[in-house]
Amino acid sequence: MERVVITGIGIVSPLGNDIDTFWRNLIEGKSGISSIDTFDTANHKTKIAGIVRDFDVSTMFAKNEARRLDRFSQFALAAAEQAWTDSNLSTEELDLERLGVYVGSGIGGLETLINNVDILRQKGTRRVSPTLVPSIMSNAAAAQISIKWNAMGPSLSPVSACAIGNTAIGEAFRLIRSGEADVIFAGGTEAAITDLSLASFGNATALSTRNHEPNKASRPFDKSRDGFVMSEGAGILILESHSHALQRKAKIYAEVVGYGASSDAHHIVATHPEGRGAYLAMRAALRSAKLSTEEIDVINAHATSTKVGDISETMAIKKLFNDQAYHIPITANKSMLGHMLGAAGGAEAIALALSLKEGIIPPTINLESPDSLCDLDYVPEKARQVDIKNGLSNSFGFGGHNAAIVLKKYE
Repeated sequence: MERVVITGIGIVSPLGNDIDTFWRNLIEGKSGISSIDTFDTANHKTKIAGIVRDFDVSTMFAKNEARRLDRFSQFALAAAEQAWTDSNLSTEELDLERLGVYVGSGIGGLETLINNVDILRQKGTRRVSPTLVPSIMSNAAAAQISIKWNAMGPSLSPVSACAIGNTAIGEAFRLIRSGEADVIFAGGTEAAITDLSLASFGNATALSTRNHEPNKASRPFDKSRDGFVMSEGAGILILESHSHALQRKAKIYAEVVGYGASSDAHHIVATHPEGRGAYLAMRAALRSAKLSTEEIDVINAHATSTKVGDISETMAIKKLFNDQAYHIPITANKSMLGHMLGAAGGAEAIALALSLKEGIIPPTINLESPDSLCDLDYVPEKARQVDIKNGLSNSFGFGGHNAAIVLKKYE
């Protein structure tokens, strides 16, 4: 079977819209959470989010093109462009029938849908955009990437809620490993910070209401956490067969060595209280990687900053790793990024790949008073420089979807 490596990365996020800025802010422990100023939040309990700033559409897309693209597709194309440039690949030197796209979104073009519903009600049917459906469909981002790069290989938009990024990376890994593709764009994208979604999540009491301290609102594993912080962006990686990358002397960030998926089979939104599905996904990922629990040096936790979620993930880690769990550094990128929903797994896979390459584990910020049931080493407040070889990244989503990937330092 083919080995699979990461040769390009691209990011659009509340911590920056390029890799250098994103990584610097992540290891410095900066928060990307701020007050929402894109719409009126006067009637909302939650008034904060992780908003992508300084994203200039006019420099990336022609006016007519931008109008046809929902923000989630714009994010995906921008991150894909970064990853492609970073990989130094050329379509002229590729078999385009072996170039694929595995990029998903949990919600799709929500902003475009809301805008057109308003138009329908206010101005009538003739004013609704004829490009509404191809703009809002969840596979729009993958399709747009495929069209731009003339990628004629397999194209897939997994919809596994907040597990999407890892699902996409894991399924792309399987395809390349089996020899059916050479290169795949893989990751997730999301742009769902709207009046409607904020109201829905808020009414479900899922969101933090620490509006007076946005930078302290996302606090995984802390006993005063009060919900997750909704965020947006895109994380796209270029996955490539090792033989293909070696042939062109590519720069390699890390190797993808394992993938595991499972279902809680428990509840449409609530995680299994004992983390049963999380445990199964992690166990499957380690088996896929042919690694023992003693060989995992760092865990990038899903860690959304919800009461039940953080505890159940901690329980799952303890169940799988036993006493070793207390000796593995665990980091929670969402403490700084917020929850990027369908884009979370891609962004966090990028963070793990950079951690392995640079030997630095980003901190979990805002962990001031740990929950007594969350008693592992969560790398609180300050980044840690350490020699790490194998890392596990978790992503879990509504519906009970779980996906875990294992990355290995490339040597």
